[in-house]
Amino acid sequence: MPGNRIKVVNNIGDLVSVFYSCNTEVKKKVFQELTKKWCTMEEIKEKYGEEGEQALKYLENIKFVETQWVTTEKGVVRAYHTYYDLFQITMTIPIMEASEVLRVITMSDEEFKEWENKILELVKGGSTFLGYLVENLGISQIMLRALIKRSDKLEIKGMRVEVL
Repeated sequence: MPGNRIKVVNNIGDLVSVFYSCNTEVKKKVFQELTKKWCTMEEIKEKYGEEGEQALKYLENIKFVETQWVTTEKGVVRAYHTYYDLFQITMTIPIMEASEVLRVITMSDEEFKEWENKILELVKGGSTFLGYLVENLGISQIMLRALIKRSDKLEIKGMRVEVL
């Protein structure tokens, strides 16, 4: 395993991923386990249940884990391991952008779920443009991107938002 891979965070929206990669006890344990060794989805699910499986999917979605195919008793399956050993956070940002991202980071799970459901309703299971969502939700693109980075159901691809 190569060592010292550094995730450089120079975009304020990426801070959301950093903070939410370990925001629950289960996510933290899954992250720590994947730092030590390669694990399959089945191993994580067996040890940490559905919440562990969701944690691993989130880590994969935000590209904090790498995968490889391994041979097990049940055949060939994907195994996961953390990709980065370190974070380097370097940025200069307008205060207004920082305040919106920090709002998303610190908002309650209930308020976040309300926003996530509004976005999911507008995307309707497919994909849609960021601008359409910004216009219909009445929020800034920075806040929208932060909400999507926090979500384990949504993903940004270019200028489009997609449901996972």
